[in-house]
Amino acid sequence: MLAIRLPADIEARLNALAARTGRTKTYYAREAILEHLDDLEDVYLAERTLERIKQGDERVWSLDKVERDLGLED
Repeated sequence: MLAIRLPADIEARLNALAARTGRTKTYYAREAILEHLDDLEDVYLAERTLERIKQGDERVWSLDKVERDLGLED
């Protein structure tokens, strides 16, 4: 179970959308979460990786080095 508090203007927009379409507010909240969850996970993981890089705990390679190592140079 999930309960969320929304700003009044967003709640009003959600209420209006639900009323106009005959769907529930829960339907639209669920759709929004499903649509954006992958992106949120990607951002979170990228931020964690960037922190590890800044701390020197993660190795990085340039595209040029990877191409050279794989024999993909032009």
